Amino acid sequence: MRIALKLAVAAIVLSAMPALASDDPIVGVWKTEPDRKNLTSHIKITACGDKFCGQILSAYDSSGKEVQTPNIGKKLFWDVSSQGGGGYGGGEFWVPLINVDAVPQMTLQGDTLKVKGCEHHICAHQSWTRL
Repeated sequence: MRIALKLAVAAIVLSAMPALASDDPIVGVWKTEPDRKNLTSHIKITACGDKFCGQILSAYDSSGKEVQTPNIGKKLFWDVSSQGGGGYGGGEFWVPLINVDAVPQMTLQGDTLKVKGCEHHICAHQSWTRL
């Protein structure tokens, strides 16, 4: 009987983990700063199991007009974990302008998400705002 109870508790805890991640404050839609082509993007961050991933939803030119790019719909980052205290990291971050994968570091401060990606000694960073 004790084994059955332990298995039931473990199943409840494991099934709640994705729900806990989906309630994380990083989940939502974020607006990037302009990139080198002067485009801003909307990034949707969702729970992917017990981690987080981000997908490019849309892109806009400097006048705010929506534009089509081949990157819309692509994953921007994946396998990012909460590290507590508003910090997120691990996983991979794809940098579309130079087509490389980088190690992401993110810090959530209210409705601002500071995003940094590094590949070897080269790093880039942006501040995203919640929509």
